Amino acid sequence: MFDGFELTRCEGDDGVRLRVRHGGSGPAVLLLHGHPRTHATWHRVAPLLAAAGHTVVCPDLRGYGRSDKPATDPEHRPYSKRAMAGDCLAVMRRLGHERFAVVGHDRGAYVATRLALDHPGAVSAVSVLDAVPIGEALRRCDAGFAASWWHWFFLGQTDKPAERVINADPDAWYTATAEQMGAEAYEDYRHAIHDPATVHAMCEDYRAGLGVDREHDDADRRTGRRINSPLQILWATRDDMRDLYGDVLDVWRDWAGDRLEGGPIDSGHHMAEEAPQELAGTLHAFWANTGHLTGSP
Repeated sequence: MFDGFELTRCEGDDGVRLRVRHGGSGPAVLLLHGHPRTHATWHRVAPLLAAAGHTVVCPDLRGYGRSDKPATDPEHRPYSKRAMAGDCLAVMRRLGHERFAVVGHDRGAYVATRLALDHPGAVSAVSVLDAVPIGEALRRCDAGFAASWWHWFFLGQTDKPAERVINADPDAWYTATAEQMGAEAYEDYRHAIHDPATVHAMCEDYRAGLGVDREHDDADRRTGRRINSPLQILWATRDDMRDLYGDVLDVWRDWAGDRLEGGPIDSGHHMAEEAPQELAGTLHAFWANTGHLTGSP
């Protein structure tokens, strides 16, 4: 995996250290994975972007993979997307990147949008894969959402913690395959899901999502705060974003500045693994049209 890339550990926020893979040269791009993946989910996309002239940085988010798993608190703030975004900003600065594009899939999409909202000067462009803002998802929650995305509420429980169920048989709960992911990425993923500390941290991510993350999103909505960087929204044709939201771009209009675009990728949910060529090409074309490649606004 990741031919020519360097694997290292970088300090994020509050002393948390992240496992980070980086390589290539040119304008910097930060790729953020979702649940329950690690940075290895990008192993088919990152080399394509590096070959197209980008410096590509892929961390394990805090709590995930082999990154640190800080102690939590009653409000789950150490696993808020604001804390994760702070990690990402610190890592990019340590690697010498003051301004960069960010791509987030699934839970990583919430980190990407929080990074753009909290640190707009650092983010040249944002690409969101298969997600709407957490606050929007919960505000619009109906029976269809609850039936399809019930795991949000299961993983978010504290009185009857999900960890006991997952740790009893991780391979029954998480059902990715080596054929889907690639052998090395699959082994990295299996190491993560069989680590009880990682499972706990992933649940903390969801607990933060139902509480403090929603508070942050709702506060932004009340004040009309927007993502002023060019914003691209992509969704998988064989996932349920269109079923849940109809016009996915319309959900994002109140969150976007002047530049909002996007469309479908012919894939299931894990598009970086299932449609890497189409995804990489779509991302590169977006950046070419936003000025990210030249550094212009």
